[in-house]
Amino acid sequence: MKPNRFSTFLFLFALLFWEKTQAQDVPFEKEVRQISAHIDSVGWSQGATVFTGSSTIRMWKNLQTTFPDTPILNTGFGGSKASDLETHLFPLVIRFEPSRVFIYEGDNDLWSDVPAAEILSSLDNIVRRLQLINPNMEIFLIAAKPSPARVEKKENYIIFNTMLAEYCRSKEQVNFVDSWAPLLDANGNPRPELYIKDQLHLNEDGYKIWNEIFLEYLN
Repeated sequence: MKPNRFSTFLFLFALLFWEKTQAQDVPFEKEVRQISAHIDSVGWSQGATVFTGSSTIRMWKNLQTTFPDTPILNTGFGGSKASDLETHLFPLVIRFEPSRVFIYEGDNDLWSDVPAAEILSSLDNIVRRLQLINPNMEIFLIAAKPSPARVEKKENYIIFNTMLAEYCRSKEQVNFVDSWAPLLDANGNPRPELYIKDQLHLNEDGYKIWNEIFLEYLN
């Protein structure tokens, strides 16, 4: 027995509704669309440098003005983990055809008890995809920073950063950026004066140190 037009219509409507619901369930989908739309509205050019990752990148508001001679796209999205960047890699990185990519992921993962090996697996998937598209692309993986608000898991962060540095040494065109040590005091502790009130995100003084860290990579 052939289905009537009304039942076919109901099936198609249900299918479209399901697809829309599924899309809404993807974490950060709306934010990623907004980031992409904003960049398209101001314009971009192939070969720029992309900074992406979690809120430490998103909140680096003076990134472009600090390095005016380097075209930079900031696609950071707050609260993200490495697996989220893996999901949204095309709209946040690949489609811009960058020559260099700086990635800051792992901070939120570690705080959420994601194993370091699992974080590195996601980062490796990201690196492989980027290098498959452009073998000459320079990729920089940024160490997790030492936030006072997360000092109770300090050892986890140190282990992850050590593993991340070792991973970078094992890969061509992949570089490790140490953003941990420069933010510590003489006793190896996080410096509260470099963070805003939540003691998680960097303040202006904290980003001044980051400016110095990244200067050698962006010159």
